[in-house]
Amino acid sequence: MFVAEFEVFHSRPIAPTRRVALGDHELPLDPHPGAGAILLGAVMAANIGALDLDLHDELNNLMSEVEAGRRISQPRLRHRFQADRIGLQRSHHRLVAKGQRLELELEDRGAPVQQALAAVYLVGTLDPARRRPVMDVIRKGAHWRGSIDERLLSHLAGRSTGHPWLGVGPDPVRWARDVLGLVGPDGDDIDALDRRAIQRQFRQLLRDAHPDHGGVTEDAAKRIEELAEARRILLA
Repeated sequence: MFVAEFEVFHSRPIAPTRRVALGDHELPLDPHPGAGAILLGAVMAANIGALDLDLHDELNNLMSEVEAGRRISQPRLRHRFQADRIGLQRSHHRLVAKGQRLELELEDRGAPVQQALAAVYLVGTLDPARRRPVMDVIRKGAHWRGSIDERLLSHLAGRSTGHPWLGVGPDPVRWARDVLGLVGPDGDDIDALDRRAIQRQFRQLLRDAHPDHGGVTEDAAKRIEELAEARRILLA
Protein backbone atom coordinates (compact mmCIF):
# COMPACT_ATOMS: atom_id res chain seq x y z
CA MET A 1 0.00 0.00 0.00
CA PHE A 2 1.41 3.37 -0.98
CA VAL A 3 1.64 6.14 1.62
CA ALA A 4 2.84 8.89 -0.74
CA GLU A 5 3.39 9.21 -4.48
CA PHE A 6 3.89 11.67 -7.32
CA GLU A 7 4.40 11.75 -11.07
CA VAL A 8 6.81 13.87 -13.04
CA PHE A 9 6.63 14.33 -16.81
CA HIS A 10 9.85 15.20 -18.60
CA SER A 11 11.43 15.40 -22.01
CA ARG A 12 13.21 12.32 -23.33
CA PRO A 13 17.00 12.17 -23.46
CA ILE A 14 17.00 12.58 -27.26
CA ALA A 15 14.55 15.50 -27.25
CA PRO A 16 15.97 18.82 -28.52
CA THR A 17 14.31 20.76 -25.67
CA ARG A 18 14.51 20.14 -21.93
CA ARG A 19 11.16 20.31 -20.16
CA VAL A 20 9.54 19.29 -16.86
CA ALA A 21 5.87 19.11 -15.82
CA LEU A 22 4.10 17.82 -12.74
CA GLY A 23 1.59 14.98 -12.76
CA ASP A 24 -0.80 13.60 -10.19
CA HIS A 25 0.44 13.52 -6.61
CA GLU A 26 -0.63 12.43 -3.14
CA LEU A 27 1.72 13.85 -0.51
CA PRO A 28 0.41 13.56 3.07
CA LEU A 29 2.13 15.99 5.44
CA ASP A 30 0.73 14.93 8.81
CA PRO A 31 2.08 14.16 11.29
CA HIS A 32 5.19 16.24 10.68
CA PRO A 33 7.22 15.86 8.58
CA GLY A 34 4.74 13.63 6.75
CA ALA A 35 5.20 10.80 4.29
CA GLY A 36 4.90 13.24 1.38
CA ALA A 37 7.80 15.37 2.54
CA ILE A 38 9.91 12.28 3.18
CA LEU A 39 9.27 11.03 -0.37
CA LEU A 40 10.26 14.39 -1.85
CA GLY A 41 13.42 14.44 0.25
CA ALA A 42 14.25 10.89 -0.81
CA VAL A 43 13.88 11.74 -4.50
CA MET A 44 16.22 14.68 -4.01
CA ALA A 45 18.74 12.49 -2.17
CA ALA A 46 18.62 9.85 -4.91
CA ASN A 47 19.37 12.35 -7.68
CA ILE A 48 21.47 15.18 -6.22
CA GLY A 49 24.74 13.30 -6.63
CA ALA A 50 24.34 13.13 -10.40
CA LEU A 51 23.76 16.87 -10.87
CA ASP A 52 26.53 18.95 -12.37
CA LEU A 53 28.29 20.89 -9.64
CA ASP A 54 27.68 24.15 -11.47
CA LEU A 55 23.91 23.61 -11.04
CA HIS A 56 23.95 23.32 -7.26
CA ASP A 57 23.92 27.04 -6.52
CA GLU A 58 21.05 27.59 -8.94
CA LEU A 59 19.15 24.71 -7.35
CA ASN A 60 19.58 26.26 -3.91
CA ASN A 61 18.32 29.61 -5.22
CA LEU A 62 15.33 27.92 -6.84
CA MET A 63 14.41 26.19 -3.58
CA SER A 64 14.42 29.54 -1.77
CA GLU A 65 12.29 31.17 -4.46
CA VAL A 66 9.71 28.37 -4.52
CA GLU A 67 9.58 28.34 -0.71
CA ALA A 68 8.89 32.08 -0.68
CA GLY A 69 6.19 31.78 -3.36
CA ARG A 70 7.97 34.04 -5.82
CA ARG A 71 7.33 34.06 -9.55
CA ILE A 72 9.88 31.67 -11.07
CA SER A 73 11.62 32.82 -14.23
CA GLN A 74 12.29 30.14 -16.83
CA PRO A 75 14.26 28.14 -17.78
CA ARG A 76 15.89 26.93 -14.57
CA LEU A 77 18.72 24.40 -14.36
CA ARG A 78 18.56 24.34 -18.20
CA HIS A 79 14.96 23.07 -18.11
CA ARG A 80 11.66 24.81 -18.73
CA PHE A 81 8.85 24.14 -16.25
CA GLN A 82 5.44 23.88 -17.91
CA ALA A 83 1.89 22.63 -17.36
CA ASP A 84 1.52 20.79 -20.68
CA ARG A 85 2.46 17.10 -20.48
CA ILE A 86 1.90 16.21 -24.14
CA GLY A 87 4.86 14.40 -25.67
CA LEU A 88 6.65 14.03 -22.35
CA GLN A 89 7.78 10.81 -20.68
CA ARG A 90 6.48 9.90 -17.21
CA SER A 91 8.36 8.85 -14.07
CA HIS A 92 6.43 7.67 -11.00
CA HIS A 93 7.83 7.78 -7.45
CA ARG A 94 6.20 6.10 -4.45
CA LEU A 95 6.74 5.46 -0.76
CA VAL A 96 5.15 2.08 -0.06
CA ALA A 97 4.21 0.26 3.14
CA LYS A 98 5.12 -3.43 3.03
CA GLY A 99 4.16 -5.04 6.30
CA GLN A 100 6.05 -3.17 9.01
CA ARG A 101 8.51 -1.59 6.59
CA LEU A 102 8.45 1.37 4.26
CA GLU A 103 10.23 1.10 0.94
CA LEU A 104 10.97 3.53 -1.85
CA GLU A 105 9.95 2.78 -5.42
CA LEU A 106 11.70 5.38 -7.54
CA GLU A 107 11.73 5.47 -11.34
CA ASP A 108 14.62 7.09 -13.15
CA ARG A 109 13.44 7.29 -16.74
CA GLY A 110 14.43 10.92 -16.98
CA ALA A 111 17.59 12.77 -16.09
CA PRO A 112 18.39 13.24 -12.38
CA VAL A 113 17.98 17.01 -12.67
CA GLN A 114 14.41 16.51 -13.90
CA GLN A 115 13.49 14.44 -10.85
CA ALA A 116 15.10 16.96 -8.49
CA LEU A 117 13.27 19.84 -10.18
CA ALA A 118 9.92 18.07 -9.80
CA ALA A 119 10.48 17.59 -6.07
CA VAL A 120 11.18 21.31 -5.67
CA TYR A 121 8.33 22.53 -7.88
CA LEU A 122 5.84 20.35 -6.01
CA VAL A 123 6.48 22.44 -2.90
CA GLY A 124 5.04 25.37 -4.83
CA THR A 125 1.68 23.56 -5.02
CA LEU A 126 1.38 23.45 -1.21
CA ASP A 127 -0.28 25.85 1.16
CA PRO A 128 2.23 28.65 1.95
CA ALA A 129 2.43 27.64 5.61
CA ARG A 130 3.55 24.15 4.58
CA ARG A 131 6.28 25.12 2.16
CA ARG A 132 9.14 25.89 4.52
CA PRO A 133 9.01 22.68 6.62
CA VAL A 134 8.68 20.55 3.48
CA MET A 135 11.52 22.36 1.73
CA ASP A 136 13.67 21.84 4.82
CA VAL A 137 13.19 18.07 4.39
CA ILE A 138 14.17 18.37 0.71
CA ARG A 139 17.30 20.28 1.76
CA LYS A 140 18.16 17.44 4.14
CA GLY A 141 17.85 15.08 1.19
CA ALA A 142 20.13 17.31 -0.87
CA HIS A 143 22.86 16.98 1.77
CA TRP A 144 22.51 13.20 2.13
CA ARG A 145 25.49 11.19 0.93
CA GLY A 146 24.57 7.70 2.14
CA SER A 147 22.57 4.85 0.65
CA ILE A 148 18.96 5.30 -0.44
CA ASP A 149 17.46 3.03 2.20
CA GLU A 150 15.83 2.98 5.64
CA ARG A 151 18.63 5.10 7.09
CA LEU A 152 17.71 7.86 4.68
CA LEU A 153 14.03 7.62 5.65
CA SER A 154 14.95 7.89 9.33
CA HIS A 155 17.21 10.86 8.62
CA LEU A 156 14.48 12.68 6.71
CA ALA A 157 11.95 11.89 9.44
CA GLY A 158 14.16 13.70 11.92
CA ARG A 159 15.48 10.90 14.09
CA SER A 160 18.68 8.92 13.80
CA THR A 161 16.83 5.87 15.09
CA GLY A 162 13.81 6.39 12.88
CA HIS A 163 10.23 7.39 13.53
CA PRO A 164 8.25 4.43 14.86
CA TRP A 165 5.32 5.42 12.64
CA LEU A 166 7.44 5.09 9.49
CA GLY A 167 6.70 1.39 9.27
CA VAL A 168 3.06 1.28 10.30
CA GLY A 169 1.26 2.12 7.08
CA PRO A 170 -0.65 5.12 5.77
CA ASP A 171 -2.42 6.21 8.98
CA PRO A 172 0.03 7.16 11.76
CA VAL A 173 -2.78 8.74 13.82
CA ARG A 174 -4.60 5.41 13.93
CA TRP A 175 -1.32 3.72 14.88
CA ALA A 176 -0.80 6.25 17.69
CA ARG A 177 -4.29 5.66 19.05
CA ASP A 178 -3.69 1.92 18.97
CA VAL A 179 -0.40 2.28 20.83
CA LEU A 180 -2.04 4.33 23.58
CA GLY A 181 -5.13 2.14 23.73
CA LEU A 182 -7.44 4.94 22.61
CA VAL A 183 -9.35 2.77 20.14
CA GLY A 184 -12.30 0.68 21.34
CA PRO A 185 -12.93 -2.96 20.38
CA ASP A 186 -15.34 -1.84 17.65
CA GLY A 187 -12.81 0.58 16.21
CA ASP A 188 -14.39 3.72 17.64
CA ASP A 189 -12.06 6.36 19.00
CA ILE A 190 -12.05 6.79 22.76
CA ASP A 191 -11.34 10.34 23.93
CA ALA A 192 -9.29 10.76 20.74
CA LEU A 193 -9.28 14.54 21.02
CA ASP A 194 -9.10 14.82 24.81
CA ARG A 195 -5.56 16.01 25.56
CA ARG A 196 -5.87 15.20 29.26
CA ALA A 197 -6.96 11.64 28.49
CA ILE A 198 -4.03 11.21 26.12
CA GLN A 199 -1.56 12.47 28.73
CA ARG A 200 -3.13 10.32 31.46
CA GLN A 201 -3.03 7.19 29.32
CA PHE A 202 0.55 7.92 28.25
CA ARG A 203 1.75 8.28 31.84
CA GLN A 204 0.06 5.04 32.90
CA LEU A 205 1.46 3.02 30.00
CA LEU A 206 4.89 4.59 30.48
CA ARG A 207 4.86 3.48 34.10
CA ASP A 208 3.80 -0.04 33.11
CA ALA A 209 6.57 -0.25 30.50
CA HIS A 210 9.36 0.74 32.89
CA PRO A 211 11.45 -2.20 34.16
CA ASP A 212 11.08 -0.93 37.74
CA HIS A 213 7.36 -1.62 37.47
CA GLY A 214 7.49 -5.00 35.79
CA GLY A 215 8.23 -4.07 32.19
CA VAL A 216 10.47 -6.38 30.20
CA THR A 217 13.93 -4.80 30.21
CA GLU A 218 14.80 -5.90 26.67
CA ASP A 219 11.63 -4.32 25.24
CA ALA A 220 11.37 -1.28 27.50
CA ALA A 221 13.35 1.18 25.36
CA LYS A 222 11.39 0.38 22.20
CA ARG A 223 8.05 0.51 24.03
CA ILE A 224 8.87 3.84 25.67
CA GLU A 225 9.93 5.29 22.32
CA GLU A 226 6.67 4.14 20.73
CA LEU A 227 4.61 5.63 23.54
CA ALA A 228 6.41 8.96 23.30
CA GLU A 229 5.97 9.08 19.53
CA ALA A 230 2.28 8.18 19.80
CA ARG A 231 1.73 11.00 22.29
CA ARG A 232 3.60 13.45 20.06
CA ILE A 233 1.44 12.56 17.05
CA LEU A 234 -1.85 12.92 18.92
CA LEU A 235 -0.90 16.18 20.65
CA ALA A 236 0.65 17.81 17.57
